[in-house]
Amino acid sequence: MSIRRLPEKLVNRIAAGEVVERPAAALKELVENAIDAGATRISVRIAEGGMARLEVEDDGCGMTAADMALALERHATSKLPTDAIEDVTTMGFRGEALPSIASVARLTLESRVGGGDGWRRVVDNGAVIAEGPAALAKGTRVLVEDLFARVPARRKFLRSPRSEYAACLDVAKRLAMARPDIAFVVEHDGRRVLDVQGGQDRLSRVAALTQRELAANSIGVDVERGEARLGGVISLPTYNRGIADHQYLFVNGRPVKDRLLVGALRGAYADLLARDRHPVVALFLDIPTSEVDVNVHPAKTEVRFRDPQLVRGMIVGGLRRALDEHGFRSVQRPAEAALSAWQQEPVPPPEPATGFLFGRRTEPAVHLFGADITPAGEDVARVYDRLVPFASAAPAPPSGRAEVAVAPPPMADEHPLGIARGQIANTYIVAEAEDGLVIVDQHAAHERLVLEQLRHGMAGRAVPSQGLLLPEVVELDEPACDRLEAAAPQLAALGVELERFGPAAVMVRATPAMLGAIDTQKLVNDIADDLAGYDAALGLSEKLELVAATMACHGSVRAGRTLSVPEMNALLRQMEVTPHSGQCNHGRPTWVKLAMDDVEKLFGRK
Repeated sequence: MSIRRLPEKLVNRIAAGEVVERPAAALKELVENAIDAGATRISVRIAEGGMARLEVEDDGCGMTAADMALALERHATSKLPTDAIEDVTTMGFRGEALPSIASVARLTLESRVGGGDGWRRVVDNGAVIAEGPAALAKGTRVLVEDLFARVPARRKFLRSPRSEYAACLDVAKRLAMARPDIAFVVEHDGRRVLDVQGGQDRLSRVAALTQRELAANSIGVDVERGEARLGGVISLPTYNRGIADHQYLFVNGRPVKDRLLVGALRGAYADLLARDRHPVVALFLDIPTSEVDVNVHPAKTEVRFRDPQLVRGMIVGGLRRALDEHGFRSVQRPAEAALSAWQQEPVPPPEPATGFLFGRRTEPAVHLFGADITPAGEDVARVYDRLVPFASAAPAPPSGRAEVAVAPPPMADEHPLGIARGQIANTYIVAEAEDGLVIVDQHAAHERLVLEQLRHGMAGRAVPSQGLLLPEVVELDEPACDRLEAAAPQLAALGVELERFGPAAVMVRATPAMLGAIDTQKLVNDIADDLAGYDAALGLSEKLELVAATMACHGSVRAGRTLSVPEMNALLRQMEVTPHSGQCNHGRPTWVKLAMDDVEKLFGRK
């Protein structure tokens, strides 16, 4: 086969595959052009996630008719006055965006310079079909319609309109955060979803685009090393999220997603956050253009540093120093009741005839927690129906010492985990087994028990729900509400009953009864984070399996809570009949055993 020169239209479509792989990429290029044009206000209108319509209007410098014709040619740009590509100071510089978009969609370009006449040019999938005068104010308006309509191979790889809209909104937020001096307005299907005024400071703009509470739970960062400067805001370790979607990184005002920067951020928060929790950050790195290469990928979201170790050290050291200076804010102090519980006298035991389970009267303890809790041949699932949920009643009076048992304690040789003898630091249960000493992490253990009960609900045995006296409205961003609304029937099987309450809120009517009194706001936020954070390849049922683990954590016995002897023994007995109770939902052990021989060795008896 002989070599041939590809036609210009096909070349443009090939280039479009790198620059414009989805509506969000096209929106990014258009908004960046508006920023480079010196706009003070940028308006974005989206329809059907950007697949049907994308419109970007600005009040920048505008273009003449001749400039418009040239802008639609490949590799034509006003942003590189010289050949020094290593000295790029603008958002765009390749000259590929407009011709690439015009080759795979219907593009209408209207613009007017100050003191001149407006002009309009329409390009349909690479062919100019109309041009002429246009009436508009100073600035530029770009309309993109039917993206990839004539490129079915590309269009079939697009996601649902909701997913594409979420990606477009994320792009708009990142660019708005990069330039707090510019006003941004975003409308989707005729409804305004984002409106921020220009002239804001960085903290106000970041808080407006993330969460309002960030302003009161954040730390300012300001570090300088030579000609490099790092600024921005970071959240306290105690203010975190289940996914890393609220981490915004900017290099010379350009939003980037760089592995080096993400790794440095993880290193700065090492030992301060659990592995599955992520901080909320917005970091702005200003560095000489000669020290960074932005010409790595056509999408311009990746950068390469001349001295990556300097940048990483600057981020890790700067964030660590800021966190250390606010260390007292980074640590949640324990409750005063937990600190003073060890000095209090034990509460007199209840009546001998009955036991108490977290303040709720139950059947005699010897019948509820005795050795015959699981008769031979009985299904383990039925045990759950007879066990009283731990977290659904009021806590026991604070006490740092073990209470006198209300019934003769079971013999240690009848149970693998032994019998409870006391509690350490209101966190660990100490039990005596036949062959040693058992120490149980009460929170980790009960977290696993609650998770297994929730899993039984997912298997067809619906989890009992507790209706709220007053339904609670939880405000979230629109994509998070979309995910919760789609998963509402499955969440109902887990005991969470919610419904959509406007574009950016859900109303919670009931929560799982076994979770007791919980922070509904935090629970719903974490569920939304889980639905978004897990691999998109997972099905909804698999995602809900992981969501159940988050719900179990909310409803578990907390560290720092005083338990009575019947409560401790009830927890041990339930562990003995629950699958996988030897480890918590995060893979850590729930109990350890110190053999009696080892105890005797500690005292020199062997």
